[in-house]
Amino acid sequence: MSNASDPRFARPGHPPATITEFEGVRSLHLGTSWVQGSMRLARPDAIELEYVQMMMMWMLFLPDPRRIVQLGLGSAALTKFCHQRFPQARVTAVELNPNVIAICRDYFGLPPDDDRLDVREMDALDFVMDDANHGTVDVLQVDLYDEEARGPVLDTPEFYAACAACLKDGGVMTANVFGDFSNYDKNLDAMRDAFDAVVWLPEVHDANIVVIAFKDAPQIDFAVLYERAADIKRRYNLPAKNWVNGLKEWMRDHAG
Repeated sequence: MSNASDPRFARPGHPPATITEFEGVRSLHLGTSWVQGSMRLARPDAIELEYVQMMMMWMLFLPDPRRIVQLGLGSAALTKFCHQRFPQARVTAVELNPNVIAICRDYFGLPPDDDRLDVREMDALDFVMDDANHGTVDVLQVDLYDEEARGPVLDTPEFYAACAACLKDGGVMTANVFGDFSNYDKNLDAMRDAFDAVVWLPEVHDANIVVIAFKDAPQIDFAVLYERAADIKRRYNLPAKNWVNGLKEWMRDHAG
């Protein structure tokens, strides 16, 4: 199944958005075979891909966020989940490609904007550089790729410094660092300069590595984190114990 010729999702000046379906899973593409996001048709409100689930790792540290911002809409899995499961939070999604926004509305169950949901067609760099957004965000989720999925579109020290500036005290950023291995060190070095603490989890899927970056380094008590992980599994059906195991493994590998 494909909608390659559908003009609603092929506005010029941006890669066209298309879909494929296989074994009950609908996937988003931007004019190439790269999967930009997926949704299981039988569970449209669940987060299908493991690395995207991992982007919710901030839940271990911030159970009650008031403002969640997603940079890069993908198939809207994170935006939908946050909007639905955190009714106390305002959710903003920033997406440069209008074709992605349109196809998410029509094929991936992205609801219309309301008093808590704000989907903006704009450049993520403009959003984070805007002083009006500084100090306003509890959780920032960054998953920014072009149609070739070679690596993060925005990966400069200036970008990550602006991401950190958007966070409130105690705020957390999760980011998917994907692509060539040369990208990893470049991104991690820039994040380390901008944030108080930066941790990354083991690669889970097609070279996606999820990083969690803290505005202020947290006190980590693994007994508490495993309790929170069990609660997250029970309430949200997310594999949070794996996240804690990954954090523990990272801290063991980077001790001293």
